[in-house]
Amino acid sequence: MSNAKLPAKKTKGEEVVSGGSQDYVTMTIADQLFGIPVLQVQDVLGHQKITRIPLAPPEVAGSLNLRGRIVTAIDVRLRLNLSARPKDKPGMSIVVDLRGELYSLMVDSVGEVLSLSNEDFERNPATLDPRWREVSTGIYRLNGQLMVVLDVPRLLNFTNMEAA
Repeated sequence: MSNAKLPAKKTKGEEVVSGGSQDYVTMTIADQLFGIPVLQVQDVLGHQKITRIPLAPPEVAGSLNLRGRIVTAIDVRLRLNLSARPKDKPGMSIVVDLRGELYSLMVDSVGEVLSLSNEDFERNPATLDPRWREVSTGIYRLNGQLMVVLDVPRLLNFTNMEAA
């Protein structure tokens, strides 16, 4: 029998983490650094006019029109159980596609794209807030700062969407 490693296989909701590197779009939410795999990002937007949706969950800030498509705006601060963004700080949005639907993830600021080694990736520590563990795949330790990697399908799961 050969001892050669088989290529890693993707499972639903997981990224392949073996050898090589992964590119992440970084963002800040309440002074905490987060990242999303760059391949999941469709667009980055400045402050947008958002129309409220009656009876929507608190995390759903409303909807916006992006080049003729209706996009559901999600307040990531509220989804992560953080305080609301101050009214004088407009924030930014990262647009992601989940099963053909566009979502605008409202964050405080969008940073740069980082290419990080998969060898430096760590699973969520036990000390990470349980609500954050629920919506993240793991962390990177970057020069004394922790970057939490968000799992977009789990982050958006509160909307009770059916699994694809």
